[in-house]
Amino acid sequence: MGAAALVVSVVPGQAVAAGGAAAAEVIPGKGTSTPSLVDGIREGVRASGSAADAAREHLADKQDRYHIAAPGRDLRPVQTVGSGRDEIVRLQQKYQGVDVLGGQYVVRMEKKDGKRVVTGTSGKYFTGLKADTKAEVGEELAVRRAVEATLRDLGGKRVGKPGAAPSLTGAAHGLVVVPKGPGVLTHHITVRGTDPADGKPVLREVYIDAKSGFPVLQYSGIKTFGADIKGKALAEASAKSAVGRSPGKADGVSPGIAGSGVKYDGTTVELGLFKDTARNEYVMTDYSRMWDSTQNLISTWDARGKDVSETSGGWPSGIKEFGSPGPNFGKDATEAGAVDAHWAAGKVYDYYKKVHGRNSLDGRGMAINSLVGVTDHGRAYINAFWDGTKMVYGGGDDEYKTLSADLDVVGHEMTHGVVENSANLVYAGQSGALNEALADYFGNAIAVDAAGISMDDPDAGLLGGNLCRKKSPRECAFRDLNDGKTTSKNFLGVGFGTDNGGVHLNSTIFSGALWNIRQDLGRTLADKIAYKALTKYMTPLDGFTEGRDAVIAAAKALGVSAKELGTVTRSFNAHGIVPNWEQALGVDTDLLSGKVNTAGTGVGAGGGWWAASRSNDDGSEPYSVWAGRTDGTGEKKLISPNDGRYHAYPATDGKTVAWVAVGKNGMDVLSRPLAGGPVKKLYTSAGINAVRVEGDTVVVEEQIALGDRHVGYLRTGDKTPTWVDDRRAGTDTATASISGGRIAYARIAPEGGGFRSTTEVLDLKTGKKTVMGQVDTPSAIGQTGINGKNVFWLAYDFDAQGKGSSAVRRANFDGTGVTDINKSKGDQTYFPLDLTASESAVTVTSLPPESAVKNEALPKLFQFATDGSTDPTRARVSCNRGEQSSAAAAGGRQVVWLDGTTGYADLVTRTRPAGSCG
Repeated sequence: MGAAALVVSVVPGQAVAAGGAAAAEVIPGKGTSTPSLVDGIREGVRASGSAADAAREHLADKQDRYHIAAPGRDLRPVQTVGSGRDEIVRLQQKYQGVDVLGGQYVVRMEKKDGKRVVTGTSGKYFTGLKADTKAEVGEELAVRRAVEATLRDLGGKRVGKPGAAPSLTGAAHGLVVVPKGPGVLTHHITVRGTDPADGKPVLREVYIDAKSGFPVLQYSGIKTFGADIKGKALAEASAKSAVGRSPGKADGVSPGIAGSGVKYDGTTVELGLFKDTARNEYVMTDYSRMWDSTQNLISTWDARGKDVSETSGGWPSGIKEFGSPGPNFGKDATEAGAVDAHWAAGKVYDYYKKVHGRNSLDGRGMAINSLVGVTDHGRAYINAFWDGTKMVYGGGDDEYKTLSADLDVVGHEMTHGVVENSANLVYAGQSGALNEALADYFGNAIAVDAAGISMDDPDAGLLGGNLCRKKSPRECAFRDLNDGKTTSKNFLGVGFGTDNGGVHLNSTIFSGALWNIRQDLGRTLADKIAYKALTKYMTPLDGFTEGRDAVIAAAKALGVSAKELGTVTRSFNAHGIVPNWEQALGVDTDLLSGKVNTAGTGVGAGGGWWAASRSNDDGSEPYSVWAGRTDGTGEKKLISPNDGRYHAYPATDGKTVAWVAVGKNGMDVLSRPLAGGPVKKLYTSAGINAVRVEGDTVVVEEQIALGDRHVGYLRTGDKTPTWVDDRRAGTDTATASISGGRIAYARIAPEGGGFRSTTEVLDLKTGKKTVMGQVDTPSAIGQTGINGKNVFWLAYDFDAQGKGSSAVRRANFDGTGVTDINKSKGDQTYFPLDLTASESAVTVTSLPPESAVKNEALPKLFQFATDGSTDPTRARVSCNRGEQSSAAAAGGRQVVWLDGTTGYADLVTRTRPAGSCG
């Protein structure tokens, strides 16, 4: 899976004339015969019947243009929006009766004086699909594999307290074709629950290959205001909205009462209220705004004391709307953020209603609910999110006000609701960054206009700038739409485990272009162009280039002048959003295998060779294991059979490659000599997380369903592994490494009424196990490494509040000489995620001490001397921009890893560190 692309992208090419009409424009799709955009046409279609039937009839009549063989069968209407004489029909692609992920086509029409014409189309219809739609993996197994994949992704390479399985459950939503190449038939599973590491809520969309049971795509469903670089879900779920109390017109109740409150900035504002006679209070429920349509409510709820996990999994029990004895709310409501939230929700509703004619977030008058003041395990939750039905805002602390205390935050979250109910941009990769960009743009536009701020003000583009109690807006802001970011200088290639593929990291590249358009064309016109592009042109898998084409087409449809159209185009050019912009990204590494189209499958290295999984160029084929020389010479070798299974987690010692084949009947541990020969099946399990190999010994880490983790090893002739912990109940062993006939691993087991974490070494020649001494007792142990002289491991000592330390630790084989070759304290630390060791260097994958959304906050590789000397002290292995992961020591200072800088997952290497990258 490419790091920046969700599925095969339909990238527009050069515009060409359509059907001979001089005014028509057709932008062809890449990888499909169906155009990504058709504009400038006025083609008649029948006026009788539904708009959806007319739209599909048009597509059928223009076969030579659209190449959609049977629109009536293969396109299902999902939404028809009428506004004046405009009709916008969204059609979902189905392949042999199965939904296609992101396959959506839009038909734009006008109906007037009894006539109907088609004015344009856009979207993605994948014409090259040839997938078999018969599933070989059942839903029950797919759900289990999805939960296991989520657990592996959340737990990473750490061993913490064992015990009861974490609270993760999966719900199946049926079969879906993921449109990579000829298509991959998958089960769509939504995994919800609680992260076993930090207790935070989880919502993960996972697509399990219906032939083999392998997770081919997974990303978080979270839509937060701020990024979480560590990839942990802050909070998200598709929670069910609370049912509001609507008196109805027949009850003779007035539509509302005008009250007031004081915002954080000291301004007294009017609030829409309701007199709740049962509570004998005035409550923050606004009936008046939607009284003449759906009579739905705008309500603001007191969620103080509720944990974010409660608010994201459903509607928390016992909460009420903020109330007051009189219609004028006091200081408590101000400090809670309730006044700001309620006032701002009304402002955002008014903006969309008055400027764009949209009735609430779904366009059909849905209720608007805001939960204010949630915490994170009793601590401040400095974030906000939209969960599909409501807004949730974290409570403040000594540094931050509540997240509802800035109108652009409220506008941002509510705009996620608008996006979800129109283009429904998939919240991952480029389409997710486009989703964030639009939320940022409209949130900022609403706030700037409400405050009367000039677009030329240096701080006009700040988002969240008013959230800090002491810092200036510029110091406080989460993002700046006027940051000047471009694709060539600032785009960050990351996997979906980090910020959902860069949805926040890359958003201001696109929102910055929209912001520049607003500066140059004026507020009203720019907003109308952006809104029209979102609601009438964009579809779920659009990336930056398709977004650009949608905005340009929307500007044309609004009748802008040639000069104004030039301004729109120039703004995108200035931010590097042009066709094929992805090809302009640079690296400082040597490429071993480009566009491997895999992630989370591991990399192995040893004896001058590397081993890695890769798919084909579009990522549609099951993964195969390949091997090659780490110096880049010679031909790459295909090691695994192409048998329809996913071959992953490879390891090599330069003579043998061992790996795991994932299929519907389980996971086989396989091996094969690099020199050639038959593939050997060593062991079959329901769950294998990792393998290591040295000589005739293959080390495995097994995890059955959601149970314990256990390390074992197999030698020639063994039919089952020998387990280092005898698979004792309540004991976990994991994160193994092997060198010189010794296996190092982390172990956590019951002791003295609690649990004790240790690092152990097993000498395969003598059978002796040695417990490494400890500087302290860590709360968790991460990946181990071992060479001819020492054992290395990652040690963590963090409390429930996330405070503590982490260390790269070293010991002698007899357990003595324990020392930290690098240690970090508190929150201002390099947070180590993974480790790999050679004879002379230890390389750590780590999160640098950056909280801002930028390159420096992504996982990077740092290298230390194994002897603890100061050369190198903490050198960056590579200065590449983008995410670095799955590092494997190749000998000396050389490391191979998966690098996301180009926007794809590339297997790269360097023979020595790059330095400080200052």
